[in-house]
Amino acid sequence: MFHNPGDVYKLKKALSGLKQVPRAWFEKFSVALISLGFRRSDHDSALFVKNTTTGLIVLSFYVDDMIIMGNDVDGIALLKSELSFLFEMKDLGYLRYFLGMEVSCSPKGYLLSQSKYAGILDCARLTNTRTVNSPIEVNVDILLQMAHFLADPTLCRAIVGNLVYLTITCPYIAYVIHIVGYFVTSPTTVH
Repeated sequence: MFHNPGDVYKLKKALSGLKQVPRAWFEKFSVALISLGFRRSDHDSALFVKNTTTGLIVLSFYVDDMIIMGNDVDGIALLKSELSFLFEMKDLGYLRYFLGMEVSCSPKGYLLSQSKYAGILDCARLTNTRTVNSPIEVNVDILLQMAHFLADPTLCRAIVGNLVYLTITCPYIAYVIHIVGYFVTSPTTVH
């Protein structure tokens, strides 16, 4: 096909199979792990476990991020070497950030934080709102202050999406977020 330098072409139809690429990549990675002696967890398809003579290796995989943990240090080093031979990958060192969660390690254990998502109140311009005893307590003042929030469906969906991530470390808000998410489809109506 002939084209002039600097021409821009509009793609009329996506290339076939692009929607299956993540599934194919996950399948290829799963087959590689199974060939290295791992078994897939019965409870989470993205969690792989390997019992070794020295201990245990656990690998959690999500899209292109993974966490490798366990008490078999030599086995983990060998796994990293084998995976880097099969796939292009980088070792980012100790876990600091995974799927929106910041991870800190101390002698007492691990601390999970999602402070990035806590900034949603600033985004929604709700920082001057007073708190209530129950997350589902009806308060007319709060509803009036949220009028701008309800008028912008994109902002409403973004905030609910961030709140869904917060339920990982704040499970006590899950019920309320579920209720709010249910009404996100018609954000111009006060529910």
